[in-house]
Amino acid sequence: MDITRLIIVAVGGQGNLLASKVIGEAALMSGVPVGMSEIHGMAQRGGVVESAIVFGDAQSTIISDGEADVVVGFEPLETLRALNKCNFKTVVITSLSPLSPFTVTTGSGIYPDLRTLQTLIRAKTAKLIAFDAAALAAQAGNALAVNMVLVGALIQTGTIPLTAENTKTAITTITKKAFAASNLKAFELGFSAAIAMA
Repeated sequence: MDITRLIIVAVGGQGNLLASKVIGEAALMSGVPVGMSEIHGMAQRGGVVESAIVFGDAQSTIISDGEADVVVGFEPLETLRALNKCNFKTVVITSLSPLSPFTVTTGSGIYPDLRTLQTLIRAKTAKLIAFDAAALAAQAGNALAVNMVLVGALIQTGTIPLTAENTKTAITTITKKAFAASNLKAFELGFSAAIAMA
């Protein structure tokens, strides 16, 4: 099968690693070869967390600059920072809900304009799907389910070799029972949001 390279970027505490586990579990259930690696940049202090997931018979889970087929960003500035991993065929999915970094909070930095940020991403990639994932997570009854909203959008694009059915089964298998229903609802809302932007 063709090799597909996925990068997921988030700020610590946004649930990147849980999303990666769900995707990995869905791949195993689907019989799809998958390899994963993670970078934790002071995640507990709000630093970047990056997951690299490679589907197919790849020799390595390292995704070099310009190699990502898909980038999913839980936070818009982190999505912009991952732009070096993209090429003109890359599909980018991002939440438009900013989490201001320390420099912005303290007044020593300025958060980029979201329209400008989207323009920069669109100029260097094949497609951008951008929406307020935090609002959809809240609508699902779980403000922490931004990760599942974005997984839903990712699956809808068909850019990775996983079905919605297997991914939803993985969500119920991996996530805590108390959050399973809201996580599934968040997945569906993200899936629908991606359809609306197709």
